[in-house]
Amino acid sequence: MDFGVLSLLPPVIAIVLALVSRNVIPALFAGVWLGATMMYGWNPFMGLYASFSDFIIPSVGDPWNATVLIYCGLFGVLIAFLQKTGGAQAIAQAISNKVRTPRGAQGSTMIFGIIIFFEDYFNALTVGSVMRSVTDKMRVSREKLAYIVDSTSAPMCLLGPVSTWVVFVMGLIGAQYTEMGISDSEYMTYIFTIPFNFYAILAIILVGIIVFLKWDFGPMAQAEYRARTSGKVIRDDTEPPSDDQMADVEMPEGYTPKIRSMIVPIIVLVGMIPPLFLWTGGYPEKGFVTAFGEADGATSILIAAFVAGIVALAMGMQQKLYSFKDSMSIIVSGFRSMMIVYIILTLAWSIGSVTTELGTAEYIVHFAEQTTSSSIIPILLFLIGAIVAFTTGTSYGTFSIMIPIAMPLAASMDISMYLAIAAVFSGGIFGDHCSPISDTTILSSAGAGSDHIDHVNTQIPYAITAGISGVVAFLTVGLTGSPVLAIIVGAALLFILAFIMNKVWGKHIPNDQVTV
Repeated sequence: MDFGVLSLLPPVIAIVLALVSRNVIPALFAGVWLGATMMYGWNPFMGLYASFSDFIIPSVGDPWNATVLIYCGLFGVLIAFLQKTGGAQAIAQAISNKVRTPRGAQGSTMIFGIIIFFEDYFNALTVGSVMRSVTDKMRVSREKLAYIVDSTSAPMCLLGPVSTWVVFVMGLIGAQYTEMGISDSEYMTYIFTIPFNFYAILAIILVGIIVFLKWDFGPMAQAEYRARTSGKVIRDDTEPPSDDQMADVEMPEGYTPKIRSMIVPIIVLVGMIPPLFLWTGGYPEKGFVTAFGEADGATSILIAAFVAGIVALAMGMQQKLYSFKDSMSIIVSGFRSMMIVYIILTLAWSIGSVTTELGTAEYIVHFAEQTTSSSIIPILLFLIGAIVAFTTGTSYGTFSIMIPIAMPLAASMDISMYLAIAAVFSGGIFGDHCSPISDTTILSSAGAGSDHIDHVNTQIPYAITAGISGVVAFLTVGLTGSPVLAIIVGAALLFILAFIMNKVWGKHIPNDQVTV
């Protein structure tokens, strides 16, 4: 049956409900149910039955999807052990011993945020909480600390080689490849999106500009002036948010965290992936490039995460932080921490199958081919993704709604698949950075001990500056096809905008040296 424009109803209803309810899970389920209802003659009861029998249960039961769900859980386990052993705190302590200026404290926080690229929640809570004492000593405002934490955590999760975000988006990409009959590696596809993820790249560049050139502007300049001149790192009469998860990064009394507790498991995780890719891809019987491209990315990352988790478990036991029996409880809590990811992924796969059955992508592609230049499509994907993320407060939900639309659109209109996917990634992160209801934004405030609304108000001008530069970068790559030129143009505009904003909306911050 040809549903025509009605094929847009499930994803549109999902987007609208997500915007209204600010909760992506019921919105995605409503989209699945509506699509199944349409396919069964608009019978809502058959639609409910079919939602589970035809879409949700097959999505969970698919071997590839089940692999994704398992390695999501294994990442949760690894993060739980890294929190328990406290390696990140040890790294921060080593940094704090060498910091002598506010700029040094901010630069160290930025570098620390870049290093912890494998999980955004862990990044936001850990970097903020362990660097807070360092930045407070150097009279850096809590708003500035929260900004640096927030603007390095999510971007790095989609610029690093492996992370919980990578695991999630690989699941979305792989599901679409299956629907489209494409056999490309979902992991290599992700890797090739990195040069096109302009907002994430520019957001981190802007952090560097703000920190090292001291070009603060807007409310952030006022906050920095207050902190540097009065020593008040937060405004009077504000109450920094508390978060129960902060307890997870506290160390047992008398225990001195060791840097190797984090470094060794991460080296194991990252170091195992390339050889596993070659092995699962058939090397040496197949050539190096061929084997890497045909690798079983899901299984490779699953095994690497499993082994890294075992190493982290063993290191914690060797340091007598917990018994083997206690470690089983940590494993369970690690899997449980990923429950929201399991649900969103399952519903995302399901609504992707629904839209395939209804012919949603084909309709959108046909409409776009008739009305829109292909060079503008990446900008539209970026802006729509930003709106959805801003109003829902979730990048994961944005990706799950937009990827099933962006990938078929790119395939039909001869747009780079990597560019289309990266445009959705960038839009999701941009909207997330501006949203006061974003989970990572809230956790960044909690980790940094900053008033949440102050964090949002001071970060939005910076996010918009990077967002405008990102739009120009996407326009440039759409016209030229060169990501390198697009990054150069975007970075140049970013530099110019930051300079102008500092001149017209900045404030002179006293000398960088602080007497302690």
